[in-house]
Amino acid sequence: MRLEGKTAIVTGGASGFGAGIVQKFLSEGARVMIADINGDAARDMAAALGQDAISQQVDVSDEDSVQAMADVVQSVFGSLDVLVNNAGVTHMPTPLEEVSEADFDRVFAVNMKSVYLTARAFVPGMKARGMGAILNVASTAGLSPRPNLNWYNASKGWMITATKTMAVELAPSGVRVNAICPVAGETPLLKSFMGEDTPEIRAKFLSTIPLGRFSTPEDMANAACFLCSDEASMITGTALEVDGGRCI
Repeated sequence: MRLEGKTAIVTGGASGFGAGIVQKFLSEGARVMIADINGDAARDMAAALGQDAISQQVDVSDEDSVQAMADVVQSVFGSLDVLVNNAGVTHMPTPLEEVSEADFDRVFAVNMKSVYLTARAFVPGMKARGMGAILNVASTAGLSPRPNLNWYNASKGWMITATKTMAVELAPSGVRVNAICPVAGETPLLKSFMGEDTPEIRAKFLSTIPLGRFSTPEDMANAACFLCSDEASMITGTALEVDGGRCI
């Protein structure tokens, strides 16, 4: 029960890595808001997980939507202990100069602007209370980029830098900020990373991961739980590679 008594938001919490983090946090005693652009999926998941889970439809790239989420947190939880910025998108594998402006803007808004918007919404309360943990779900793409995912890679590199600068600035206020860097996993984004899902392409991806398997939601959840718990009270500004050795 490492998160007993704590409140948390997981954006993109209704599928993939986010769903794994939600389930782990609940099992460790937290009350969790499942925040997702797919409001129906979030509601169904919250209903299945019990009274400590609530749902909120949110577009993390939209200021009004993020503020509405913050208002619900205030009314239901009172305060927020843990913020997990997990929501993310990619563009299809494409030569960097051929990625459309619309796809670039979408990656920028969901992967980067969202971190800014959630910080505006929740950091003041954390600073006022002198405590809090923020976890940004980055990627090995921000550390060891793959060709043809250029602007996605760049967005995750930005997230790692944002994590470190947030950590330095917020440390005197008692707020810790960390990131996890998963390798590709069995999530809705996997097919987008690969371009197409075939046994041959999967084998090529797996050949770059020394432990020989994709990340799982459970892998991410275990790392996230540790970094957001008091066990990690001396850890801030880290970008933890949960990648089976991909970045070695």
